[in-house]
Amino acid sequence: MPRVILLPVTGTPADAPVFQTALAVARLFDGHLVGLHVRRDVQRDIAAMASADMGLATGLQDVINRMEVDADKLAETAQSSWRTLCSNNGIAEATRPGTAGMTSEWRTEIGDPGDWLAEHGRTCDLIVVGRATDGGIGSDGVIESALMHTGKPVLLAGGSADALAGTVAIAWKNTREAAGAVASALSFIRRCARVIVFTVSEDDDDTDKSAERLVAALRWHNPTVEGRTVRPGDKSAVDVLLGGATDAGCGLLVMGGYGHTRLREAVFGGFTRSVLEHAPLPVLIAH
Repeated sequence: MPRVILLPVTGTPADAPVFQTALAVARLFDGHLVGLHVRRDVQRDIAAMASADMGLATGLQDVINRMEVDADKLAETAQSSWRTLCSNNGIAEATRPGTAGMTSEWRTEIGDPGDWLAEHGRTCDLIVVGRATDGGIGSDGVIESALMHTGKPVLLAGGSADALAGTVAIAWKNTREAAGAVASALSFIRRCARVIVFTVSEDDDDTDKSAERLVAALRWHNPTVEGRTVRPGDKSAVDVLLGGATDAGCGLLVMGGYGHTRLREAVFGGFTRSVLEHAPLPVLIAH
């Protein structure tokens, strides 16, 4: 059960869907929300730019001052929006168990957001992040750090989070990553109204019976589980999967994170990255 839920708070509009999604999870499980703001390390950034000979000798102090002011504003906005979230939803501040209902905790660090999210994420149950198109994961590689360096599931905010306990879609593939994602999602699966196990088949080979075994196993947790095979036809596998989940009214998509390790730009394969960028609903992903 995801009781300790970590979410980065950036101080930008990208925080809104993250707040909404994390709050929906906390309501389901009486969760403890941990807000983490990582302030920019201006001195380190300046040193890096200077070593790259970016022509900062002239007006260097003005550049530093502007960067410090911007970092301070983001930190102030982040903490203010966090306080508003907790106040508006009756979430008590707590640093140890014992308080009834949802609780919250505020943490701050200085440095790289991805590094600090991984550091704090290893001791939490679930990490909620925004998507790249909302400014949530961008060049900082936050989702990559969360997935690759924590061993914990990541919930990608998106669409409406109000239906997390409605219909859950599972993008099944007979792999370790998909099995790990299903295990991470069992708390949602047990509580939801319906579960659909989707498999994408690009040929007529029906020798893989793993989806049938998964459906049978998950019915011990939730009797509403059903299996569906979708075929891309002239569409991409991602489009047919997301279309099937949308048509079924799913409020959460569960999937494994697949990709490569040779290049940082290719941490995720094309299928995974397409889902992360285009899914119209929250995505629970594990690697």
